[in-house]
Amino acid sequence: MARTPKIVCIGGGTGTFTVLSGLKKYNADLSAIVTMADDGGSSGILRDELGVLPPGDVRQCLIALSEEDLLLRKLFNYRFGLGPFLGHSFGNIFMAAMEKSTGSFDKAIEKAAKVLNVKGEVIPVTLDKVRLVAKLESGKEIVGEKNITKSHLLSRQKIKKLYLKPKADPNQKAIKAIKEADVIAIGPGNLYSSIIPNLLVEGIPEAIRKSKAVKIYNCNLMTKFGHTDGLNVKDFALVIERYLGERVLNYVTYNTKKPPAAFLKKYAKEGGFVECQDFKNQENKFVGADLISDKIYEQDKADTFLQRTLIRHDPDKLAKLLMKLCPVVKI
Repeated sequence: MARTPKIVCIGGGTGTFTVLSGLKKYNADLSAIVTMADDGGSSGILRDELGVLPPGDVRQCLIALSEEDLLLRKLFNYRFGLGPFLGHSFGNIFMAAMEKSTGSFDKAIEKAAKVLNVKGEVIPVTLDKVRLVAKLESGKEIVGEKNITKSHLLSRQKIKKLYLKPKADPNQKAIKAIKEADVIAIGPGNLYSSIIPNLLVEGIPEAIRKSKAVKIYNCNLMTKFGHTDGLNVKDFALVIERYLGERVLNYVTYNTKKPPAAFLKKYAKEGGFVECQDFKNQENKFVGADLISDKIYEQDKADTFLQRTLIRHDPDKLAKLLMKLCPVVKI
């Protein structure tokens, strides 16, 4: 008899929000392990001015897993368009205030999860205050996730080393979730700012390697200009395994449907479509399907800090594929 699977999603930002939104509709025990390297946008300002851990990616995961009514979810996602809170979301301010009140980011998440009636658990990958650093082959160092995201040098000069400063200890809740998982789903999300920072926390790659879970990487739909130009599906997977170890991934999911020309035209300044090669004569770990959303997302005018992804995975399509790959579920 099939049991409730334990699924751990690793990443941050819009990509993790998307996959959680789809998986929430299934009978699954869900956990999200979230990067703490974010220092841009609303999170970055709150982090610098209040000394709190970055709340933005955690907030998105909490909203994705919330079973509260739409109004409360919209409230946590509400972004101020005017005044001294311009660009900030209510949820980020709430999380920052809760951390200052309780003295603990873990407790802030716990309280917010109760308010939002969250199905599952949202876990910071580390509770240490860290900055992401990219050292390029030229010797140049780019400090901060915000500056790395904005840089257009990464694909031209290439990254020699990505690391966290200072080194980060893992959140033991994250280690426990990975150890007990049936499925570990990594991504989708920005390769260098949302996904890999999780794999730079000491002990996390080792825990993933040792876990008996099925390990799945969800490849991005689009490349990012100046970061992943020209990378195909296998290239993305190889970057992930550079940090995890060779042949750690059991499956790589990728989108087979090319976005409409209108989508690509609108996205042209940000990146291009991730080309998928012929995997017929290769190992069966590459699993392709139509995973793209028919909806093109618009930038929130009040979100003055960051440029958001416009072309996204369809949460239901991606979740359905992940559940098919889950070893303890029969669909």
